[in-house]
Amino acid sequence: MDREEVDRALARLGAEHEAVETCLLSLQDHAGRGLLAGAALTGVTKERWARAEEAVSLLWTGFEAYTAALEAARELRGRSRRPTPEDLAELTGRLRGPAVAVPAEDGSAERIGLAELVDRMNAWYALALDVVAAAESVWSALPARIDMLSAELQRVRSLAHSVGVRPGEHPAGDELERTTEELTSLRAEVVADPLAFWIPAGGSSAPGGGRPDTERYDRAARALDDIRREIEAVLQVRQDAEQRLMRVRDVLSRADRTLAEARTARGEVLAKIAAVDVPAVSGPPTALYEQVATAAEHRRHARWHRLSPLLESLEERADEELERARASLAAVTEPLAVRAELRGRLDAYRAGLVRQGLAGDPLLAERYDIARRLLWSAPCDLRAAEQAVRRYREAALEAAAPDGGPAPDGGAAGEGSAR
Repeated sequence: MDREEVDRALARLGAEHEAVETCLLSLQDHAGRGLLAGAALTGVTKERWARAEEAVSLLWTGFEAYTAALEAARELRGRSRRPTPEDLAELTGRLRGPAVAVPAEDGSAERIGLAELVDRMNAWYALALDVVAAAESVWSALPARIDMLSAELQRVRSLAHSVGVRPGEHPAGDELERTTEELTSLRAEVVADPLAFWIPAGGSSAPGGGRPDTERYDRAARALDDIRREIEAVLQVRQDAEQRLMRVRDVLSRADRTLAEARTARGEVLAKIAAVDVPAVSGPPTALYEQVATAAEHRRHARWHRLSPLLESLEERADEELERARASLAAVTEPLAVRAELRGRLDAYRAGLVRQGLAGDPLLAERYDIARRLLWSAPCDLRAAEQAVRRYREAALEAAAPDGGPAPDGGAAGEGSAR
């Protein structure tokens, strides 16, 4: 190397010395390093921090050797403004040759050049910074979020306790207990082994590249949201339980009245209609009334977590009971509806004949009397009455046909069964 090359090399190595020193001081003051040095570590973090501490130790050792070698070269260069060939040869050896002794992996010493030493220090620094930065990122992100979620969990727990949602008594209480245990365990694991919750950035060689793994935290947060919604539903039950119970009682009362009406109607049908199958009418829903009483007891003793599912079931079953009662009434009164329809049709046919002046026809009068007697007698034979009404209509159509007048029922083209 000539004099200019030596001076350029010293300037470059001096700049690298300053850069390494800055990095060392930054690493020394890094918040993550301080936390790692004082923490009781476990798992992958404990293993990686041990290697990182070894790298930091090697980094300081290498830096001290680098500093000593650089200062010696500067001192040699500073002896004369115009170094002799012997001085230039020595400077070349110091700046380019294996002039620095550093510890080898097997514990012995090896000699390397200053450029290679810089490369090694960069590698040690990257290894240490990767561990320190990743740990600090996890500790900055997760524990604070876990603490906030734990505070919200305590609020939800207090709310759950106020409505009787407790472990062993309600699924939400059991889930609340599991979520509490999960958050407690998660925080302890994050503090002791932060690197177990670190996802490195794929394809990135920069130290500390990646992000915290929040999957378990996110799962706990979703579980707490579900618990909160469940408890809010129970709270809603507490607010409108009385109104909902009154509605259930009202619906069941209407069902009872409808069934009572059906029973009365059944007796009337059996007395007034002959040869008809009339379905039996069931009694009041005793089991449902017992459950309503149980629901009222839950409300009286503020057992909202038990009242909530029971009320939902009662509302559904009460509506079903009312529909069943209405169906029963309709089935029971069907024969009376058929008789009323036949009476109406008979009167309509006769009114049509009266308008045409044919009502006095002996055959028509006879058939009308037969049909009327059947329909207004008790018990009424519906089948015979229906046939009598049909025969009366047929006779009316025959009587009206020669005059070309309309049919006595207004010109209907045909007729189906009254049923």
